[in-house]
Amino acid sequence: MRVFRVALFLLIAVAAASAADLKVKVIDPQSAAVSGAQVTLFVTGAKASSTKTATTSAEGIATFGGLSLSVYQVEVLAPGFAPYNEVDPGHAENVTVRLRLATASETVVVSATRTMVPGEAAGSDVDAVNNEQLTVMQPVAAEDGVRFLPGAVVNTAGQRGGLSSLFVRGGDSTYNKVIVDGVTINEPGGTFDFGTLPLTEASRMEFVRGAQSTLYGSDAMTSVVQVWTRTGSTPAPEFRFGADGGNFGTANGYTSLAGAHGLFDYNVFGDQFNTNGAGINNANSDSLQGANVGAALSDQVSLRVHLRHSNSHTGVPGEWSFNGYDPLVDVNGVMLPLPPDPSEWSQLNSILGSVELAVAAPSGWQHRFTGFDYLYRYNDVNLNGDLDRVSPLYGQFDFPAHEYDHINRVGFEYQGDYSERNWTHTTVGYRVENENGVVGDLEFPPSASGQRLNQDAYLQQQITWGRFSAIAGGRFVHSSVFGNIGVPRVALTLLARRGGDVFSATRLRFSYATGFKEPRLEETFAGAPYSVPNPGLKPERVRAFEAGFQQDFFSGKYVLNATYFNNLFRDQINYETVNPTTFVGEYFNVNEAFAQGAEVGLQAKLRTRLLLNTAYTYTSTQILDDPAPIDSQYNPGQPLLRRPKHSATVLLSYLGTRWGANLSGSFVGRRPDDDFYGFNIDHAAGYVRADLGGWYAINRRVTAYANIENALDRRYNEVVGYPALPINFRVGFRFRVGGE
Repeated sequence: MRVFRVALFLLIAVAAASAADLKVKVIDPQSAAVSGAQVTLFVTGAKASSTKTATTSAEGIATFGGLSLSVYQVEVLAPGFAPYNEVDPGHAENVTVRLRLATASETVVVSATRTMVPGEAAGSDVDAVNNEQLTVMQPVAAEDGVRFLPGAVVNTAGQRGGLSSLFVRGGDSTYNKVIVDGVTINEPGGTFDFGTLPLTEASRMEFVRGAQSTLYGSDAMTSVVQVWTRTGSTPAPEFRFGADGGNFGTANGYTSLAGAHGLFDYNVFGDQFNTNGAGINNANSDSLQGANVGAALSDQVSLRVHLRHSNSHTGVPGEWSFNGYDPLVDVNGVMLPLPPDPSEWSQLNSILGSVELAVAAPSGWQHRFTGFDYLYRYNDVNLNGDLDRVSPLYGQFDFPAHEYDHINRVGFEYQGDYSERNWTHTTVGYRVENENGVVGDLEFPPSASGQRLNQDAYLQQQITWGRFSAIAGGRFVHSSVFGNIGVPRVALTLLARRGGDVFSATRLRFSYATGFKEPRLEETFAGAPYSVPNPGLKPERVRAFEAGFQQDFFSGKYVLNATYFNNLFRDQINYETVNPTTFVGEYFNVNEAFAQGAEVGLQAKLRTRLLLNTAYTYTSTQILDDPAPIDSQYNPGQPLLRRPKHSATVLLSYLGTRWGANLSGSFVGRRPDDDFYGFNIDHAAGYVRADLGGWYAINRRVTAYANIENALDRRYNEVVGYPALPINFRVGFRFRVGGE
């Protein structure tokens, strides 16, 4: 018996001695901690099964306990950086991983699969703007961050604060899903103004093109735009503040307090932007307050809370200048050029809140439970009615109006990821959301109110087998209003040639998907006296497929991408008059349209810190069916409005340690448009916009920066009748206290 006890004691002692703890610290090229990185350990020689997976804390540390003294392969995936794969000798207790910047195709992204994957394995065209690029660009709002990415066409109605819409691959401006910190911020039915999303304290932004409803549900018909807020990571509190000013009475101030101590991390921030704009009634004001707070409850469990409040107010001068053509109208009996509206204004007030519980257990599993609430309050007020503005065709331009949208989206989402083996990954999810709101005009009551309860379940499987990889999934949606809908997606990638140092890897890619966009609340629930409600209104749909290739040169330093896309839009919603006497109408699923084209892009890592991302897009569109066109430009056979055949973008960034700079360019060709007032203006002229930005670190606490927008001082309309802002600049300083 005594011998047995001694043997058992020795066995336990040997087992304890052979077990070890491993801490992996992940840092960026500037040695700052990287939080939220996925660290996976594989046993060398048996990489078919992963041993353990952990996510780095706010201080950039992932801890693994009870490891045997084996040799491990350490894989680190962090959004915005290149993947890391190295061998750890097994006896080290602390490992530091320094990530590096890479071309867009190699950079790790999240939005394409809802998991971390290198861009070349995402199965979709994905582009991103990382934290360092955002620091150089200093975009006031998301419109200035996304417009320089491949495939994006941004149309802003005028100057800062004007309605800013995104058109991708021939789709409508409502076909883009917009997500901030995991919360959808579109109005139900897709409407979104990119000029009202400040990017203060954003850590990165991703832009995925193609139908993505399988993973994201309604509205993801042609793209997904996703933004994340920076996480505090320094042991000592870091206080940042700064201010800048420029022409047109522009002033901007911002501040943040961030850090990580023990189990907790935090980032509390605020921003205030004001400008008078050029001309009459172009003033814009935008304020933002937010917080990103996290707690590591254990090595496997974490809790995170996001809060965000935004309030914007802008003048609305309306259509008045048509890029060189100034129509004469009757102003109190005198024929004069059309004047801008001097008094109309709009305001958007929104509040976002979410709570996320993340659990990394059992082995191979990662779970996320998220509760969210988003409140959206919009007003557009024109009480004077502009009685002196008269159209030759339609008479008085504007009547007194006070339009308002009061929208609420609240719900819960679960996402589970399982990756026991390195060649396969499964994603499952469930989402339930209550959408409710009131939409109307105080000058023309009554309002339209409605509520919809949507429940979604989705599944996606990723498989890699040698040179071949596949992503397949589906989503089933049950709505209390429009019933059931299902959307599948499959994406295939083949590494056709590994290549050499000069002519490197060649990849072929194909995908097929369907997507949908639910009706806006007013389209379903609008009622008397001007409309008839249509509770049977169905979602709009898209059938999308794409095929392309990726060719690497010089071991991936240069990457050429080419994609052909083909989209068929069906069941599009249109308003038709059902009573010609009273002009009462109803919304129906009657329209159909088609878009096809090609995107060709070049991404290059010209130097260690010098990155280039440039692309050209050709888009051909056609209206296939429109039973009730409002004028001849909507007749079947005509191209879709505001979609240029030719467009291109360039983003050149130097991201140094002492200074940084960027050159951004957007080239948009001639495109169909409509003045809607009877002036027979049927197109908008092409234009070029170039922006410059740069910063210089005077010391480790003080940085000077400057940004110039529309540096060529071009006069153009992105939307017919709404002149864009001339050349404008901002110059400022930012300061950092603490954060050691």
